[in-house]
Amino acid sequence: MRRLVLVVEDEVAIADAVADRLRAEGFDVRLAHDGPAAVAAAEADEPDLVVLDVMLPGFDGIEVCRRIQAHRPVPVLMVTARDDETDILVGLGVGADDYLTKPYSIRELAARVHALLRRVDRAAELAPDRAPGARLTLGEVEIDRGQRTVYRAGEEVHLTPIEFDLLVYLASRPRLVQPRDRLLTEIWGLGDFANTRTLDSHVKELRRKLGSELIRTVHGVGYAIR
Repeated sequence: MRRLVLVVEDEVAIADAVADRLRAEGFDVRLAHDGPAAVAAAEADEPDLVVLDVMLPGFDGIEVCRRIQAHRPVPVLMVTARDDETDILVGLGVGADDYLTKPYSIRELAARVHALLRRVDRAAELAPDRAPGARLTLGEVEIDRGQRTVYRAGEEVHLTPIEFDLLVYLASRPRLVQPRDRLLTEIWGLGDFANTRTLDSHVKELRRKLGSELIRTVHGVGYAIR
């Protein structure tokens, strides 16, 4: 079955170029050029993935992401015109799974779309085989791999799918330093398109949600669970 990708971009030339590339990669594509149209299209068409520009008329991509995730969880690749960490973290906080900054390679965007969908498929395949009681405990943080839920001091904490997979990967190897390139390959599957800013932003978001002391930075190498 062909996957449906919703591309939300107010610059028509860019939207058309992205759509052409994704169609060549085997996807069906719907286009939206403003915030309200994006939310309506997401609810009507139920896409498998959304490529979402932050700067949109009507209301911005942050609000679009918040609304579509409230309606139905869906992988979101957010696109921002500025390499601004605040924009990136806000986007991750409302449910975006990954991000690109403009200008970007359309080839890289297509690779990230494929990688995100592979992750979704892998999680769906593994879920039935996970023991419901398969839990990891890190101080006040408890991870239930079967239910894909995380609790901090008894309160459930919402993580995006990538945040959850990154946390489990690190937590399954406590105190072992994981190099950045290994994490980007194992979690994102990006290979040649690995970007350490992507990883660093997700680690920062995990620290915000679960405590600043949970993940240790090993400068010049990578990260480890304390």
